[in-house]
Amino acid sequence: MLKEAIDIKVNLTTSSNLPKVDWDNLPFGKVFSDHMLTMDFADGKWSEPVISPFANLSLHPSVSVIHYGQTVFEGMKANRRDNGDVILFRPDMNAQRFVESCERMCMPTIPVDVFVECVRKLVEVDKNWIPNKEGFSLYIRPFMFAMDEGVGVKPSDTYKFMIFTCPVGAYYSKPVDVKIEENYTRAAVGGVGRAKTAGNYAASMYPAKLVQDQGFNQAIWTDGVTHEYIEESGVMNVVFQINDKLITPSEDSDTILRGITKRSVVELAKHIGVPVEERRVKVQEIIDAYKNGSLKDAFGAGTAATIAHIQRIGYRDDILTLPSIESRTISLDIKKRLDDMKNGTGEDPFGWCVTV
Repeated sequence: MLKEAIDIKVNLTTSSNLPKVDWDNLPFGKVFSDHMLTMDFADGKWSEPVISPFANLSLHPSVSVIHYGQTVFEGMKANRRDNGDVILFRPDMNAQRFVESCERMCMPTIPVDVFVECVRKLVEVDKNWIPNKEGFSLYIRPFMFAMDEGVGVKPSDTYKFMIFTCPVGAYYSKPVDVKIEENYTRAAVGGVGRAKTAGNYAASMYPAKLVQDQGFNQAIWTDGVTHEYIEESGVMNVVFQINDKLITPSEDSDTILRGITKRSVVELAKHIGVPVEERRVKVQEIIDAYKNGSLKDAFGAGTAATIAHIQRIGYRDDILTLPSIESRTISLDIKKRLDDMKNGTGEDPFGWCVTV
Protein backbone atom coordinates (compact mmCIF):
# COMPACT_ATOMS: atom_id res chain seq x y z
CA MET A 1 0.00 0.00 0.00
CA LEU A 2 1.15 3.54 -0.70
CA LYS A 3 1.58 5.95 2.14
CA GLU A 4 -1.18 8.56 2.34
CA ALA A 5 1.03 11.57 1.57
CA ILE A 6 2.38 10.74 -1.87
CA ASP A 7 5.07 12.40 -3.92
CA ILE A 8 4.04 12.59 -7.57
CA LYS A 9 6.98 13.28 -9.84
CA VAL A 10 6.13 15.56 -12.78
CA ASN A 11 8.07 15.59 -16.06
CA LEU A 12 6.51 18.24 -18.29
CA THR A 13 6.39 18.04 -22.07
CA THR A 14 8.59 20.44 -24.02
CA SER A 15 6.10 20.68 -26.89
CA SER A 16 2.39 21.00 -26.14
CA ASN A 17 -0.20 19.78 -28.66
CA LEU A 18 -2.78 22.23 -27.32
CA PRO A 19 -2.41 24.75 -30.20
CA LYS A 20 -3.26 21.98 -32.70
CA VAL A 21 -6.72 21.26 -31.28
CA ASP A 22 -9.73 22.15 -33.43
CA TRP A 23 -12.18 23.05 -30.67
CA ASP A 24 -15.07 23.40 -33.12
CA ASN A 25 -14.66 19.81 -34.35
CA LEU A 26 -13.80 17.81 -31.26
CA PRO A 27 -14.53 14.06 -31.51
CA PHE A 28 -15.28 12.23 -28.28
CA GLY A 29 -12.24 10.34 -26.95
CA LYS A 30 -9.94 10.91 -29.94
CA VAL A 31 -7.91 13.94 -28.80
CA PHE A 32 -5.52 13.41 -25.89
CA SER A 33 -3.97 15.87 -23.47
CA ASP A 34 -0.24 16.42 -23.10
CA HIS A 35 0.46 14.18 -20.10
CA MET A 36 -0.34 10.84 -18.50
CA LEU A 37 0.21 9.35 -15.06
CA THR A 38 1.85 5.96 -14.54
CA MET A 39 2.35 3.82 -11.43
CA ASP A 40 3.69 0.25 -11.31
CA PHE A 41 3.00 -2.66 -8.96
CA ALA A 42 5.75 -5.23 -8.38
CA ASP A 43 7.08 -7.25 -5.43
CA GLY A 44 3.83 -6.65 -3.56
CA LYS A 45 3.96 -2.85 -3.54
CA TRP A 46 3.22 0.21 -5.65
CA SER A 47 5.89 2.55 -6.94
CA GLU A 48 5.49 6.30 -6.58
CA PRO A 49 3.40 7.75 -9.44
CA VAL A 50 4.98 9.71 -12.28
CA ILE A 51 3.38 12.23 -14.64
CA SER A 52 5.15 12.31 -17.99
CA PRO A 53 4.45 13.37 -21.59
CA PHE A 54 1.70 11.35 -23.29
CA ALA A 55 3.30 8.53 -25.28
CA ASN A 56 2.77 5.04 -26.64
CA LEU A 57 3.45 1.94 -24.55
CA SER A 58 5.87 -0.88 -25.30
CA LEU A 59 4.53 -4.32 -24.27
CA HIS A 60 5.82 -7.88 -24.49
CA PRO A 61 3.66 -10.03 -26.85
CA SER A 62 2.87 -12.43 -24.00
CA VAL A 63 1.81 -9.74 -21.52
CA SER A 64 -0.93 -11.16 -19.34
CA VAL A 65 -3.62 -8.56 -20.00
CA ILE A 66 -3.75 -9.39 -23.71
CA HIS A 67 -4.31 -13.09 -23.14
CA TYR A 68 -6.32 -13.26 -19.90
CA GLY A 69 -8.10 -9.92 -19.68
CA GLN A 70 -7.12 -8.70 -16.21
CA THR A 71 -7.94 -5.03 -16.61
CA VAL A 72 -10.31 -2.49 -15.04
CA PHE A 73 -11.02 1.18 -15.68
CA GLU A 74 -13.03 4.22 -14.63
CA GLY A 75 -14.61 7.18 -16.38
CA MET A 76 -14.65 10.66 -14.80
CA LYS A 77 -14.86 14.29 -15.85
CA ALA A 78 -13.35 17.61 -14.81
CA ASN A 79 -15.26 20.84 -15.46
CA ARG A 80 -14.19 24.46 -15.57
CA ARG A 81 -16.44 26.92 -13.76
CA ASP A 82 -17.16 30.46 -14.88
CA ASN A 83 -14.80 31.80 -12.19
CA GLY A 84 -11.95 29.65 -13.52
CA ASP A 85 -12.07 26.96 -10.82
CA VAL A 86 -11.63 23.36 -11.96
CA ILE A 87 -13.77 20.74 -10.22
CA LEU A 88 -14.09 16.96 -10.07
CA PHE A 89 -17.51 15.41 -9.47
CA ARG A 90 -17.61 12.84 -6.64
CA PRO A 91 -14.12 11.40 -7.35
CA ASP A 92 -14.21 9.35 -4.14
CA MET A 93 -17.03 7.25 -5.60
CA ASN A 94 -14.98 6.45 -8.70
CA ALA A 95 -12.06 5.56 -6.45
CA GLN A 96 -14.18 3.21 -4.34
CA ARG A 97 -15.70 1.53 -7.41
CA PHE A 98 -12.18 1.07 -8.77
CA VAL A 99 -11.25 -0.74 -5.54
CA GLU A 100 -14.29 -3.03 -5.89
CA SER A 101 -13.50 -3.77 -9.53
CA CYS A 102 -9.88 -4.60 -8.66
CA GLU A 103 -10.94 -6.94 -5.88
CA ARG A 104 -13.32 -8.83 -8.19
CA MET A 105 -10.64 -9.16 -10.88
CA CYS A 106 -8.00 -10.37 -8.39
CA MET A 107 -5.88 -7.24 -8.79
CA PRO A 108 -4.11 -5.05 -6.19
CA THR A 109 -6.12 -2.10 -4.92
CA ILE A 110 -5.21 1.58 -4.68
CA PRO A 111 -6.28 3.54 -1.58
CA VAL A 112 -9.14 5.93 -2.28
CA ASP A 113 -7.20 9.03 -1.23
CA VAL A 114 -4.21 8.04 -3.39
CA PHE A 115 -6.43 7.43 -6.43
CA VAL A 116 -8.13 10.82 -5.99
CA GLU A 117 -4.81 12.64 -5.53
CA CYS A 118 -3.39 11.05 -8.71
CA VAL A 119 -6.43 12.21 -10.65
CA ARG A 120 -6.35 15.67 -9.09
CA LYS A 121 -2.66 16.20 -9.84
CA LEU A 122 -2.89 15.12 -13.48
CA VAL A 123 -5.90 17.39 -14.04
CA GLU A 124 -4.00 20.24 -12.38
CA VAL A 125 -1.06 19.72 -14.75
CA ASP A 126 -3.29 19.64 -17.86
CA LYS A 127 -5.98 22.07 -16.71
CA ASN A 128 -5.48 24.21 -19.82
CA TRP A 129 -6.96 21.31 -21.79
CA ILE A 130 -10.36 21.73 -20.15
CA PRO A 131 -12.61 23.30 -22.80
CA ASN A 132 -14.09 26.66 -21.89
CA LYS A 133 -17.32 25.89 -23.76
CA GLU A 134 -20.79 25.03 -22.51
CA GLY A 135 -21.40 21.28 -22.46
CA PHE A 136 -17.69 20.46 -22.79
CA SER A 137 -15.39 18.91 -20.20
CA LEU A 138 -12.16 16.98 -19.67
CA TYR A 139 -12.79 13.25 -19.72
CA ILE A 140 -10.53 11.29 -17.34
CA ARG A 141 -9.67 7.63 -17.86
CA PRO A 142 -7.92 5.84 -14.94
CA PHE A 143 -7.16 2.17 -15.69
CA MET A 144 -5.05 -0.77 -14.55
CA PHE A 145 -3.86 -3.88 -16.37
CA ALA A 146 -1.82 -7.03 -15.76
CA MET A 147 1.83 -6.90 -16.85
CA ASP A 148 3.28 -10.40 -16.27
CA GLU A 149 5.14 -11.79 -19.27
CA GLY A 150 4.49 -15.43 -20.15
CA VAL A 151 1.60 -17.71 -20.97
CA GLY A 152 -0.26 -19.33 -18.05
CA VAL A 153 -3.67 -18.76 -16.49
CA LYS A 154 -3.15 -17.15 -13.09
CA PRO A 155 -3.44 -13.70 -11.52
CA SER A 156 -0.56 -11.51 -12.56
CA ASP A 157 2.10 -10.48 -10.04
CA THR A 158 2.80 -7.17 -11.77
CA TYR A 159 0.45 -4.37 -12.85
CA LYS A 160 0.47 -0.91 -14.38
CA PHE A 161 -1.93 1.85 -13.30
CA MET A 162 -2.37 4.77 -15.68
CA ILE A 163 -4.48 7.87 -16.20
CA PHE A 164 -4.91 9.92 -19.35
CA THR A 165 -7.35 12.70 -20.20
CA CYS A 166 -9.29 13.88 -23.26
CA PRO A 167 -11.15 17.15 -23.92
CA VAL A 168 -14.66 16.18 -25.01
CA GLY A 169 -18.04 17.53 -25.97
CA ALA A 170 -21.36 15.76 -25.52
CA TYR A 171 -21.39 11.96 -25.94
CA TYR A 172 -24.88 12.17 -27.40
CA SER A 173 -25.91 15.37 -29.17
CA LYS A 174 -29.57 14.36 -29.43
CA PRO A 175 -32.08 11.99 -27.76
CA VAL A 176 -31.29 8.30 -28.17
CA ASP A 177 -33.18 5.26 -29.39
CA VAL A 178 -32.75 1.98 -27.50
CA LYS A 179 -33.82 -1.63 -28.06
CA ILE A 180 -34.77 -4.03 -25.27
CA GLU A 181 -32.45 -7.04 -25.66
CA GLU A 182 -34.00 -10.47 -24.97
CA ASN A 183 -31.47 -12.88 -26.50
CA TYR A 184 -27.99 -11.83 -25.47
CA THR A 185 -26.80 -11.24 -21.91
CA ARG A 186 -24.47 -8.59 -20.58
CA ALA A 187 -23.80 -10.25 -17.22
CA ALA A 188 -24.87 -13.30 -15.23
CA VAL A 189 -25.38 -13.67 -11.49
CA GLY A 190 -22.04 -14.53 -9.90
CA GLY A 191 -20.15 -13.02 -12.82
CA VAL A 192 -18.27 -9.74 -13.21
CA GLY A 193 -21.17 -7.47 -14.16
CA ARG A 194 -20.55 -5.14 -11.24
CA ALA A 195 -16.86 -4.72 -12.10
CA LYS A 196 -15.91 -2.07 -14.64
CA THR A 197 -13.76 -4.45 -16.62
CA ALA A 198 -13.02 -4.48 -20.34
CA GLY A 199 -14.44 -7.95 -20.95
CA ASN A 200 -17.96 -6.79 -20.15
CA TYR A 201 -17.75 -4.24 -22.95
CA ALA A 202 -16.16 -6.66 -25.41
CA ALA A 203 -19.00 -9.14 -24.86
CA SER A 204 -21.60 -6.44 -25.48
CA MET A 205 -20.26 -5.26 -28.83
CA TYR A 206 -21.84 -7.89 -31.07
CA PRO A 207 -25.41 -7.57 -29.72
CA ALA A 208 -24.95 -3.78 -29.64
CA LYS A 209 -24.00 -3.88 -33.33
CA LEU A 210 -27.13 -5.89 -34.10
CA VAL A 211 -29.41 -3.29 -32.53
CA GLN A 212 -27.44 -0.48 -34.19
CA ASP A 213 -27.98 -2.19 -37.54
CA GLN A 214 -31.71 -1.92 -36.75
CA GLY A 215 -31.41 1.85 -36.26
CA PHE A 216 -31.01 2.03 -32.48
CA ASN A 217 -28.17 3.64 -30.53
CA GLN A 218 -27.91 1.09 -27.73
CA ALA A 219 -29.41 -2.01 -26.19
CA ILE A 220 -31.26 -2.12 -22.90
CA TRP A 221 -30.00 -5.27 -21.22
CA THR A 222 -32.32 -7.65 -19.40
CA ASP A 223 -31.51 -10.33 -16.82
CA GLY A 224 -29.66 -13.36 -18.11
CA VAL A 225 -32.09 -15.97 -16.74
CA THR A 226 -35.60 -14.94 -17.83
CA HIS A 227 -35.02 -11.67 -19.77
CA GLU A 228 -38.07 -10.37 -17.92
CA TYR A 229 -36.27 -7.69 -15.87
CA ILE A 230 -34.50 -4.57 -17.09
CA GLU A 231 -30.92 -4.08 -15.93
CA GLU A 232 -28.97 -1.28 -17.65
CA SER A 233 -28.07 0.13 -21.04
CA GLY A 234 -24.82 0.07 -22.96
CA VAL A 235 -22.85 2.98 -21.47
CA MET A 236 -25.34 4.12 -18.85
CA ASN A 237 -27.82 3.08 -16.20
CA VAL A 238 -31.48 3.58 -17.07
CA VAL A 239 -34.25 5.46 -15.24
CA PHE A 240 -37.98 5.58 -16.02
CA GLN A 241 -40.65 8.03 -14.94
CA ILE A 242 -44.09 6.50 -14.39
CA ASN A 243 -46.59 9.22 -13.52
CA ASP A 244 -44.64 11.45 -11.09
CA LYS A 245 -42.31 8.73 -9.74
CA LEU A 246 -38.81 7.74 -10.88
CA ILE A 247 -38.19 3.99 -11.11
CA THR A 248 -34.79 2.40 -11.72
CA PRO A 249 -33.36 -1.13 -11.41
CA SER A 250 -31.79 -1.80 -8.03
CA GLU A 251 -28.02 -2.19 -7.94
CA ASP A 252 -28.25 -4.94 -5.32
CA SER A 253 -27.72 -7.48 -8.08
CA ASP A 254 -24.08 -8.17 -8.99
CA THR A 255 -25.08 -7.97 -12.66
CA ILE A 256 -25.47 -4.18 -12.69
CA LEU A 257 -22.67 -1.61 -12.57
CA ARG A 258 -23.05 0.82 -9.69
CA GLY A 259 -23.43 4.08 -11.56
CA ILE A 260 -22.16 7.30 -9.98
CA THR A 261 -24.32 9.54 -12.15
CA LYS A 262 -27.40 7.40 -11.46
CA ARG A 263 -26.70 7.43 -7.73
CA SER A 264 -26.46 11.21 -7.92
CA VAL A 265 -29.74 11.40 -9.85
CA VAL A 266 -31.48 9.27 -7.22
CA GLU A 267 -30.11 11.23 -4.26
CA LEU A 268 -30.84 14.59 -5.87
CA ALA A 269 -34.37 13.54 -6.84
CA LYS A 270 -35.13 12.53 -3.26
CA HIS A 271 -33.64 15.80 -2.02
CA ILE A 272 -36.06 17.87 -4.12
CA GLY A 273 -39.04 15.72 -3.17
CA VAL A 274 -39.39 13.44 -6.19
CA PRO A 275 -40.46 9.88 -5.22
CA VAL A 276 -37.92 7.26 -6.27
CA GLU A 277 -38.13 3.46 -6.29
CA GLU A 278 -35.02 1.31 -6.70
CA ARG A 279 -36.16 -2.25 -7.28
CA ARG A 280 -36.48 -4.96 -9.89
CA VAL A 281 -38.23 -3.50 -12.94
CA LYS A 282 -40.14 -5.80 -15.24
CA VAL A 283 -40.08 -5.17 -18.97
CA GLN A 284 -43.84 -5.75 -19.00
CA GLU A 285 -44.33 -2.98 -16.41
CA ILE A 286 -42.71 -0.48 -18.78
CA ILE A 287 -44.76 -1.74 -21.74
CA ASP A 288 -47.99 -1.52 -19.73
CA ALA A 289 -47.10 2.00 -18.51
CA TYR A 290 -46.53 3.08 -22.10
CA LYS A 291 -49.85 1.62 -23.23
CA ASN A 292 -51.85 3.28 -20.44
CA GLY A 293 -50.09 6.62 -20.84
CA SER A 294 -48.30 6.70 -17.48
CA LEU A 295 -44.77 6.36 -18.92
CA LYS A 296 -43.72 10.00 -18.97
CA ASP A 297 -39.96 9.73 -19.39
CA ALA A 298 -36.99 7.40 -19.79
CA PHE A 299 -33.36 8.42 -19.71
CA GLY A 300 -29.87 7.06 -19.32
CA ALA A 301 -27.50 8.24 -16.60
CA GLY A 302 -23.74 7.86 -17.00
CA THR A 303 -20.47 9.77 -16.84
CA ALA A 304 -19.98 10.00 -20.60
CA ALA A 305 -23.63 10.69 -21.41
CA THR A 306 -24.58 12.47 -18.12
CA ILE A 307 -28.34 12.39 -18.74
CA ALA A 308 -29.32 11.06 -22.16
CA HIS A 309 -33.01 11.31 -22.92
CA ILE A 310 -34.50 8.25 -24.60
CA GLN A 311 -36.81 9.10 -27.49
CA ARG A 312 -37.80 5.62 -28.70
CA ILE A 313 -37.75 2.15 -27.14
CA GLY A 314 -37.78 -0.86 -29.40
CA TYR A 315 -39.51 -3.95 -27.98
CA ARG A 316 -39.72 -6.98 -30.26
CA ASP A 317 -41.54 -5.65 -33.32
CA ASP A 318 -42.99 -2.59 -31.60
CA ILE A 319 -41.65 0.94 -31.23
CA LEU A 320 -42.52 2.95 -28.12
CA THR A 321 -42.25 6.67 -28.88
CA LEU A 322 -41.96 8.66 -25.67
CA PRO A 323 -43.29 12.16 -24.90
CA SER A 324 -41.43 15.24 -26.15
CA ILE A 325 -38.26 16.23 -24.32
CA GLU A 326 -39.77 19.61 -23.42
CA SER A 327 -42.47 17.88 -21.35
CA ARG A 328 -40.00 15.98 -19.17
CA THR A 329 -39.82 18.47 -16.35
CA ILE A 330 -38.32 16.17 -13.68
CA SER A 331 -35.31 14.92 -15.66
CA LEU A 332 -34.71 18.36 -17.17
CA ASP A 333 -34.72 19.88 -13.68
CA ILE A 334 -32.32 17.24 -12.34
CA LYS A 335 -29.99 17.66 -15.32
CA LYS A 336 -29.93 21.43 -14.86
CA ARG A 337 -29.22 21.11 -11.15
CA LEU A 338 -26.32 18.71 -11.83
CA ASP A 339 -24.94 20.99 -14.55
CA ASP A 340 -25.28 24.04 -12.30
CA MET A 341 -23.43 22.24 -9.49
CA LYS A 342 -20.51 21.53 -11.81
CA ASN A 343 -20.57 25.02 -13.35
CA GLY A 344 -20.73 26.72 -9.96
CA THR A 345 -23.96 28.52 -10.86
CA GLY A 346 -26.18 26.48 -8.54
CA GLU A 347 -26.36 24.94 -5.11
CA ASP A 348 -24.20 21.91 -4.17
CA PRO A 349 -26.05 20.76 -1.01
CA PHE A 350 -24.07 17.52 -0.77
CA GLY A 351 -20.55 18.84 -1.32
CA TRP A 352 -20.11 16.59 -4.36
CA CYS A 353 -17.83 18.95 -6.28
CA VAL A 354 -14.14 18.85 -5.35
CA THR A 355 -11.96 21.79 -6.41
CA VAL A 356 -8.70 20.85 -8.11
